[in-house]
Amino acid sequence: MKKNSRLRLSFGRLALFVLMTTFSLDLIAEKVRLAKPESVGVSSERLKRIDELVARKLESGELVGAVSLVARRGKIVHFNAAGYADAEAKKPMQRDTIFRIFSMTKAITTTAAMMLYEEGHYQLFDPVEKYLPELAGVKVYVETDDGNGQLEEPRRPMTIADLMMHTSGLTYGIFGNSEVDKKVRAANLLDRNSTTREMVEKLGKLPLFAHPGEHWQYGVSTDVLGELVTRVSGKPLDEFFAELIFKPLEMVDTGFSLPEEKLDRFPVNYRWGLDGKREIAEAAATSTYLKKKPFLSGGGGLVGSTTDYLKFCQMILNGGEFGGQRLLSPKSVQLMGSNHIRDHVMPESGVRLGDGNGFGLGFRVRLDVPDTRQLGSPGTISWGGVASTMYFIDPKEELIGLIMTQKLPTDLRIRDEFTVAVYQSLIEISE
Repeated sequence: MKKNSRLRLSFGRLALFVLMTTFSLDLIAEKVRLAKPESVGVSSERLKRIDELVARKLESGELVGAVSLVARRGKIVHFNAAGYADAEAKKPMQRDTIFRIFSMTKAITTTAAMMLYEEGHYQLFDPVEKYLPELAGVKVYVETDDGNGQLEEPRRPMTIADLMMHTSGLTYGIFGNSEVDKKVRAANLLDRNSTTREMVEKLGKLPLFAHPGEHWQYGVSTDVLGELVTRVSGKPLDEFFAELIFKPLEMVDTGFSLPEEKLDRFPVNYRWGLDGKREIAEAAATSTYLKKKPFLSGGGGLVGSTTDYLKFCQMILNGGEFGGQRLLSPKSVQLMGSNHIRDHVMPESGVRLGDGNGFGLGFRVRLDVPDTRQLGSPGTISWGGVASTMYFIDPKEELIGLIMTQKLPTDLRIRDEFTVAVYQSLIEISE
């Protein structure tokens, strides 16, 4: 394969391309190397099915562009860009495209919180109100038989671990229409022109969706965790990330805003309606990420490149270390990747974990592979972003899969199909 060569595929009236370049080590920085797939138990021929999958999605109009990456045993075996970063301008997707990673931010925020935990600043079972006093005295809204509802004292305090596990009783307010959902929506918690301190102040005046520890509910927990990191460390969240995570890991393209000189690497974000029609959700040139926002969302505020996130994933896979830089102890990573959800009731709507999965500290955790009805390994951790981005880290197979896209809302099927395409390429597996 020649450097910067292009493989062009034709499907009827639509001409699609897959941009395929040789692996430039300076792109990935040091410490992550290219390997021949077969040298780490992966089939070169079977890896082509990832490109074929993406090409089908481009041809059908389900995707505009994507970057996919697979690494095993610390070596990259697949790294391709396909389609467009800007379909209207016919601008090709590139491997160094900087994506809106949204909820893939959550794992980074949880890592920051675990770093402070290791330094002895708090215990995971400490009440959140000890560090965020605005949340002292919050009540729980409980539905009653007459439909009116009532406020109750929490059966136990909301803990720092609850924030990491999404068992805090906090919600986004967008997955249902309960009285709490309505109040949360009216409060506009994620107002980009406010701050996370102001968000916490608002939360202190709202009821909880459920008793802490008794219900898994995807919500603003990690944004609250980000504010806790700020209060405890004395550093704004962007500074903490930049100094203590991004710099050591050489994540040079990740942050809460996009420098103007990198605008050319930023894609258009698209939204698909219920009718299947596509529209521009956010153009690159007018993106809100071009200016630093006061709201530093630990739950979904970052942009970053595929190789940057690979370094973060590899750090987790390595037990907290990457390139000679240790962020966490292996024991902390082990705790993060363990299931902490026991008999909690899952929500009937909105974001769900799926059969065979639990949740750790910041990650979904695969527990029972047969129950998932999908290829994989027990102990695999994963999550994604609302623009259909996704990562998974499989400690057993020493495997990392990443797919980055610009598709709203989340397309779960693309993630599932990508996961299968990665795993079917393995020709040697760990016993």
